[in-house]
Amino acid sequence: METGAFLDARGSAGLAAAVTSIRKLADELVEVLGRSSEDSDGAHRDDHDPLADLAESCLDGLGVVARIEAAAAAAKVHFLSTYAGATDALEPPAESPYESSAREMSQVAEVACVLTVGERAAAALLGEAHALTTSLPEVLDALQAGEISWQHARIMVDETTGLDNAAAAALEAHFLDPEAPNAARGAAAGELVPARFRRKVRAWRERHHPESLELRHVKSVEDRRLEYSPDRNGMAWISLYMPANTACAVWNKTSALARGLQRPEEPRTLTQLRADAATGLLLGNAGQSVGAAPSLKADVLVTVPVFSLLGATDEPAELDNYGPIPTSMARKLVSEGAGSFYRVLVDPRDGAPLEIGRSSYRLPESLKRWLRMRDGKCTFPGCSNPSQDNEADHLTAWERGGATGISNLGQLCPKHHRLKHRTRWSPGPAAVNEPPGWVSPSGRKYNAERADREPTLWPPGCLAHGSSPMETLIVDYLVAS
Repeated sequence: METGAFLDARGSAGLAAAVTSIRKLADELVEVLGRSSEDSDGAHRDDHDPLADLAESCLDGLGVVARIEAAAAAAKVHFLSTYAGATDALEPPAESPYESSAREMSQVAEVACVLTVGERAAAALLGEAHALTTSLPEVLDALQAGEISWQHARIMVDETTGLDNAAAAALEAHFLDPEAPNAARGAAAGELVPARFRRKVRAWRERHHPESLELRHVKSVEDRRLEYSPDRNGMAWISLYMPANTACAVWNKTSALARGLQRPEEPRTLTQLRADAATGLLLGNAGQSVGAAPSLKADVLVTVPVFSLLGATDEPAELDNYGPIPTSMARKLVSEGAGSFYRVLVDPRDGAPLEIGRSSYRLPESLKRWLRMRDGKCTFPGCSNPSQDNEADHLTAWERGGATGISNLGQLCPKHHRLKHRTRWSPGPAAVNEPPGWVSPSGRKYNAERADREPTLWPPGCLAHGSSPMETLIVDYLVAS
């Protein structure tokens, strides 16, 4: 393809659209600044609060600037992709792998020098630009429109690596196309902080990957390892790559040991205590530092589709505070009767929670587990504080007539529990299967993050709709067991 044809086909249109998007957003920012100036000029009116208007204008401006940054990132993607395509078109076909590698190195070096970044970062940018312009058009459009950030776009690139075009398109549509079948619920992609967005994308990818999670898990177990990385100030990192159930067990045990050491005279934080407990366990002297700890039980919910538990399908289960796990791992956790794990069945018709294992008859504990199953974490936007460290809170206070029911409860970490009671931040309404959103002091509404529950995979011979005698017998048996 000639250089001119290449630029017409892939370069000019994309660059022009990116620049136009930035220009429109810049005009919107000018309007925000103009409104702020007009509000300050009218400060003499009795019903006018200039400070409140200034604060509102600043928040509006921050929102527009964030969208401009996203559009600028989209423009950078177009420039990178077009540059790579143009330089490739200028050269004749490479005659050897060595020559092709040399040209790629030259491209990377040029980009690194222009952007004043390392060559590794430049190579990553070129790879991300190629993926966005060739395989993820909806992601690039959302980035260009300022609907998602550059971090969100990078997550989509990262989590679609290794997927074929059809699987990548399905993942892209799920999170960015509200008209897609079983589209993502709750807060939009751009309303989720990147860490929470990555977790949702990864969970969906695990469930819908063309290759079975069981097979991928077996392959990945072979890659388990311990890594050591020196750091600054005489410190270092030790990392373990291991199966998820083992990692959760390690985390829960060290957390329980650390909590057992917390007392008024203990100067160490919970984070420091976790590190010290793990160190003691690894070095074989755990008894010296944590021997006086109370019960080590740490409750973990394992959400298992009914047919997976029976062995009729291999649909992934859900491990509390982790995400999808292979069915074999869930069956093992349930069959071995691990005291720290509570089985949760889900309705095969719509994926909604069906029943919590009856190992405890105390209503407060049962309700607390249901709340953990619904919310999964602190419900404040962007907070990832896990269930074990959170507090159940009445959305409408008890003294104001609020009931003690799942629709009037939400999980809050200690920090955001204090925020709710000490400021004008307030949670919105909740439902049996929907956590509450939040409203800020400025009146802005932030949608709740919701779990992407899906109908269970039905084995051959079962009715996917309505209620069959077989379904009734299965559900009754498992609930009673």
